[in-house]
Amino acid sequence: MSITLQQLLLILPNAGRQAGLFVGVLNTAMSKYGIVTPKRIAAFIAQVGHESGHLTRLVESLNYRADRIVALGNAASPGSRWRSLVPRAAELAGSSARMGNAVYGGRMGNGPEASGEGYIYRGRGLIQITGKDNHHACGEALGVDLINHPELLEQPQYAALSAAWYWSVNGLNTLADAGDIQNIGSLINTGSKGKIPNGAADRLALYQTALRVLA
Repeated sequence: MSITLQQLLLILPNAGRQAGLFVGVLNTAMSKYGIVTPKRIAAFIAQVGHESGHLTRLVESLNYRADRIVALGNAASPGSRWRSLVPRAAELAGSSARMGNAVYGGRMGNGPEASGEGYIYRGRGLIQITGKDNHHACGEALGVDLINHPELLEQPQYAALSAAWYWSVNGLNTLADAGDIQNIGSLINTGSKGKIPNGAADRLALYQTALRVLA
């Protein structure tokens, strides 16, 4: 089963002209990774639609106001990276590069903050591939050099393929078959099951819309 342009726009109406750029590459990516039943397609389109703002955001901006950094940090677990950024809020505000290096430096295969790799390997794609290790693994799977050219994930073809690859390696088809939309969102948004993901209501609403459209 594949999805048509009309169906994609019914599910993600804010995609606009982006839908035409993505419908073909989404079908190719979904076919490659077994996202081929109505429930799997509905779950996948709902999640990538939420994550990418209806296919319009393909790279993590990390441009935060100081008060937002403080709010996110105070809401994070004690001892977490985000909590450690609260005293640095004024320094990091308004700079995607400084923020990316502070958040991701020394994690996920990235060099230390001063290396600049936190920003270089910030999230990209329809389901944001984040960190040097993940860029390497995804690049190996897709046969492209995402270490030297992480910007490839901002192209529709690789934005879609990387999302479907992530979906597959995290076993999300199995959760889609079970209709477990919350845990799909939890794995994508938090990295583990059992947590309520950001935007849970929107993810579910998009899924329910997609099921109706694809029926």
